Amino acid sequence: MKIAVTGGSGKAGRAVVRDLLEHGHEVLNVDLVPSRDDAAPFLPADLTDYGQTLEALSGDEVLPGIEAVVHLAAIPAPDKATRDVVFRTNITSTHTVFTAAWRLGFKRVVWASSETTLGLPFDTPPEFAPVDEEHPLRPESSYALSKVLGEEMARQFSRWSGIPIVGLRFSNVMEREDYAQFPSYWDDPSLRKWNLWGYVDESHVAQSCRLGLEADIAGAEAFVIAAGDTVMQRPSRDLMAEVFPGVPVRDGVEGHDTLLGIDKARRMLGYSPDFTWRELF
Repeated sequence: MKIAVTGGSGKAGRAVVRDLLEHGHEVLNVDLVPSRDDAAPFLPADLTDYGQTLEALSGDEVLPGIEAVVHLAAIPAPDKATRDVVFRTNITSTHTVFTAAWRLGFKRVVWASSETTLGLPFDTPPEFAPVDEEHPLRPESSYALSKVLGEEMARQFSRWSGIPIVGLRFSNVMEREDYAQFPSYWDDPSLRKWNLWGYVDESHVAQSCRLGLEADIAGAEAFVIAAGDTVMQRPSRDLMAEVFPGVPVRDGVEGHDTLLGIDKARRMLGYSPDFTWRELF
C-alpha cells in the first residue's frame, strides 16, 4: 500500500515508518519537522490546518495515490503544553486528518488513541484488572479527553464514510535505550502505579499499526496496545494486592503478565508483543 504517516518524525512514528518500509509498503512522512532517520520522503504540514492536511495527505508532490493514513501526530502527553493547547491541537488535527481521509477516499485510517482514556493516572483505583476495553472511559486530563472525543469522532466518521478506523490506545512508548531506567522503579511500586506498571515497545507500536492497516475490521474499533508484561520484577498479582487492595484481578493473570488487557488486540488484530525488556537484563 501507499501510506501516509503523520508524526512520522516522532518516537513512535520513526518505528512505524521503518516497519512499514521493511514490509514492502511505500510511505510518506507528514510532520512539522523532518525525521532524523530520513527513511521515507517527507512533507511538512501543520495538521491543525485542513488545507495543509488535505494537500499533504494527497501526496501529489511526492507520493501520489496514497490509500491509507496512520495518524500519530499530536502533542504526546498532558504536560507538554497548556491544557487548552493540548486539547485544541489534538482534537483539531484528528478532525482534519479524518476529514481529509474521507475526502480522499482512503481505504483505512489507523490512529493513536491512548491508555489515558481508561483513567490514568490511576489515583482513583481501576474497577478491575487487567484494564481493557470494557473498562469505563475516565479521562483525567485535557489530553485524555481529546483522545476520548477522538474515538467518538472515529465512530461518526466511519459511519459517514464507510472507512474502517482503528484506534490504538498505546501504553507508555519505549525505545531500547529507555529500558535502562526500569531498575529505578523496582523498589517502590507506587512510582509506576499510574498506568498499572505498563509499557509498550516501539516494535509493538509498529506491529500494531501495520496490523491495523491489514486486519479485517469494519466500523470504528479501539484497542489497548501494551507489552505482554509489566515494567516490574515482582509478580503482577503481588503489585495489585499491595497498591490496589480490593481491586479484583481477573483469572488468567500469572507471573509478570500485563495489567493492561490486550486480548482484544490479540484476537482481532493478530497482535503478538513477543519482545520484552527482560531480554536485555
